[in-house]
Amino acid sequence: MKRRAFVALPAVALAAGQLPASPAAGAPPAGLSAGTFEGPSVVTGNMPVFAEQLKAELDFPLAWTGRGSFPAWQRRARAKFRELLLQPEDRTAFDVEIIDEQPRDGYRQRQVLFNVTRHSRVRALMLVPDGPGPHPAALLLHDHGSKFDIGKEKLIEPWYDETRLASARAWIETLFSARFLGNTLVERGYAVLAVDSLGWGDRGGLTYEGQQALASNLYNMGSSLAGLLAYEDMRAAALLAALPEVDSRRIAAIGFSMGGYRAWQVAALSRHIAATVSVCWMTGLKEMMVTGNNTLRGGSAFHMLHPGLAQFLDIPDVASIAAPRPMMVFNGELDKLFSVEGVEVAYRKMRAVWESQRAGDRLTTKLWTGLGHTFNAEMQDEAFAFLDRWLARP
Repeated sequence: MKRRAFVALPAVALAAGQLPASPAAGAPPAGLSAGTFEGPSVVTGNMPVFAEQLKAELDFPLAWTGRGSFPAWQRRARAKFRELLLQPEDRTAFDVEIIDEQPRDGYRQRQVLFNVTRHSRVRALMLVPDGPGPHPAALLLHDHGSKFDIGKEKLIEPWYDETRLASARAWIETLFSARFLGNTLVERGYAVLAVDSLGWGDRGGLTYEGQQALASNLYNMGSSLAGLLAYEDMRAAALLAALPEVDSRRIAAIGFSMGGYRAWQVAALSRHIAATVSVCWMTGLKEMMVTGNNTLRGGSAFHMLHPGLAQFLDIPDVASIAAPRPMMVFNGELDKLFSVEGVEVAYRKMRAVWESQRAGDRLTTKLWTGLGHTFNAEMQDEAFAFLDRWLARP
């Protein structure tokens, strides 16, 4: 039997991952060149010490290059994104049931039940203008905000629950200039629909600390939290398109913060979305993954994390799958969640795609000077005028 010769203690220590004393702080051990040994602090700020190398390797090979057939690229990019949702096709009948309908001044307010997937029957809120339809419509997508007691109620005034009404009013006073977006839109002639995502409102029980466990448990069962969120939004868009009160050719997706992410995401995935307004969620991926960014904390990031997607597409590349349909993207200059650099990188990428399709007039991007993470009345007025331009008339 062969005997193995063991080297001196310093090498053994290296094999065990222990760093022997170094003559100078930060200097590599003797015999090792810089960059070959990580040392004891291989994770800093929730990032691996080789994070920059990982980011440098991301070249987003499935991004639109401006060459070849754009529709063929859309099909490839959408198919890859759809695959990474980890959600099987679900053709469960919606089986819509109106459980409450009340007249308001110029419109009707409804509570409806429908099967958002084969596993979940949910309660949604809908507002429908009076008068003959079919009407243009808006799928309203609620934010995260680490506020789980309300979801759909952040967007449509709840008339059925005083506790939720008080919570919702406080929320919109902080972020939306005291306006319920859905109630404002129905007064402009749009039918609107809002649904709770898993963990919010009627589907509650989620906490900030519980998000990572929920996500990992779904991963363990072959599913994905972000993928489920995206697929449910696709189903909600399909439901709107199937309703007799709605013009299926004139449906918008509208959202703020995580809802803004969801808005361009569902536009990329669903052909039912004819126009999009996304507020306060757009950036380049590499520019987002920097020390101090909220994404590095984990938690809420899992609602927007599709494993493996970054090997193919950057964030604005995904949104660009929706081109050349009309899209408006707003960000705030002072928004601490997204750097100006990241926003500008994303806007440039998206602009190149829309202009390559001679549709530059259909894309509006704006970095609002002096504003942070908000969707105030001035922004809303500009956004709703954008929708009127593209959707108000058949």
